[in-house]
Amino acid sequence: MPDVFDYVIIGAGSAGCVLANRLTEDGRHRVCVLEAGPPDRNPYIHIPAGFIRLLNDRKVNWLYEAEPGHWTGGRRIPVPRGKTLGGSSSINGMIYNRGQRLDFDSWSQLGNRGWGYADVLPYFRRCERRIGEGDDRFRGRDGNQLVTDLPYRHPFCEVFMEGAASLGIPRNPDYNGERQEGIGYVQRTASARLRMSAARAFLKPARRRSGLEVRTHAQATGLLFEGRRAIGVAYRRGGKNGPVHEVRARREVILCGGTINSPQLLQLSGVGDGAFLSSLGIGTVHHLPGVGENLRDHYAPRFAVRARNIETLNERARGLRLAGEIVKYLVGARSIVSLNPSLLYCFWHSDEAVRNNDIQLIFTPASFEFGRHGAFDNYPGFTVAAWQHRPESRGHVRIRTADPFDAPEIQPNYLAEEEDRVACISAMRLARRLIHTDAMKPYVESEVSPGDEYQTDEELLEAARHVGSTTYHVMGTCRMAPDTDPTAVVDSDLKVRGLEGLRVIDASIMPAMPSANLNAAVLMIGEKGADLVLGKPPLEPVILAEC
Repeated sequence: MPDVFDYVIIGAGSAGCVLANRLTEDGRHRVCVLEAGPPDRNPYIHIPAGFIRLLNDRKVNWLYEAEPGHWTGGRRIPVPRGKTLGGSSSINGMIYNRGQRLDFDSWSQLGNRGWGYADVLPYFRRCERRIGEGDDRFRGRDGNQLVTDLPYRHPFCEVFMEGAASLGIPRNPDYNGERQEGIGYVQRTASARLRMSAARAFLKPARRRSGLEVRTHAQATGLLFEGRRAIGVAYRRGGKNGPVHEVRARREVILCGGTINSPQLLQLSGVGDGAFLSSLGIGTVHHLPGVGENLRDHYAPRFAVRARNIETLNERARGLRLAGEIVKYLVGARSIVSLNPSLLYCFWHSDEAVRNNDIQLIFTPASFEFGRHGAFDNYPGFTVAAWQHRPESRGHVRIRTADPFDAPEIQPNYLAEEEDRVACISAMRLARRLIHTDAMKPYVESEVSPGDEYQTDEELLEAARHVGSTTYHVMGTCRMAPDTDPTAVVDSDLKVRGLEGLRVIDASIMPAMPSANLNAAVLMIGEKGADLVLGKPPLEPVILAEC
């Protein structure tokens, strides 16, 4: 006989962990969480610099790849996704970046009531436990998610910010506060020494409650329906040949698989474009053509520069010096092992006449061998990456077969829209200006990639085709939108349109790309989604004067 719970959550990623915590908080409900991956016991998950190792670890990473595209030079670009408790929050770069007011006001203007900035700010505040500088009108101090500053600051970062100031880019001590624009040190989901994933922040305390059961190595293979109502989930434990189990939900099935896995499971279960599903031999439970569409991601060309006259992380990440850094980390001393991959964030605009904060850059005093994740160059180097905040190019996620263990087709269609290419060129030009400020000149030996030979717009765009890559910010494939939008999958209550007892709560519901890494917004979506599931009134909107 199948197990029966009040709620079944599919996926223990960021939103799934928040929901597991909030739905069991009052002790009234029984909740089952299914996670395809293992428990989060891999030590590299908890060490900040372990991010580098996790990018290629099949045990905790789905290791998806995007299809080749015209504007990516025919390359297959990796699409890492977390496959463990905490999901991508257990393997990401630990950056905490909410986005800007405009992002969420645009969600509301697209017809999604209750998702404007004033509506979501209380959920951002409820979620976080900010340690450090911040205006309490915008920042939370008592939430589960720890948000801190870097444990120490590399002197090269100060040089880079001095150069930015010479271009009129001001320092911003809190880009998650009143204004995003400017340059500053990153904020992160970590303590001084350990990652604070969503699993540690939300799931771990909830697991002490009798009403929560978490099942790892449990890959969902299909949703169970009675007519139009979702009543449960079929899953396998132990891989493709493992036994089939079922778990039922008295109230709701909540899909938190993320931007790739949520549309994949819907399509496998007969929810999607009917003609497409029929071509794969899958019967249509509900024709919903938007499932898997609207995929977007930030596409980032990276400048790698050979440095001189200053020590970078490259020299400290090899041989005996790396061993020394590990020892320092273990004894609690200052070490590169406690750092995350990006140290500075810069938010600016592509057109001086239109200050719309539409591009972002990152700086890190390290460089990596091209095409090799985590392999530091054997000379001093630094990296500046640049990307457009709100891309218009849209792609898709589509299953290839009816086998739930086959990876889906992922096609982001990077730079397909002309305005995205224009913004990309502007971002690259700003990156180069920052590299060659007077403050930076004593420390720049040569541009290794893409190289000084790329100067015109056409040449820069050609460079972007060959050196650009994902920033790991895929979103939008179960889009929240009004009925009139043909790409709509969920409504503003995150219920799947046309079905009962089924919601999607993760990054896939985002109607438009935030000007940010996605983890902070996904945690907010989990917080707000929990109140929607429980039928609680929304938190009181925070009305603030325009910035």
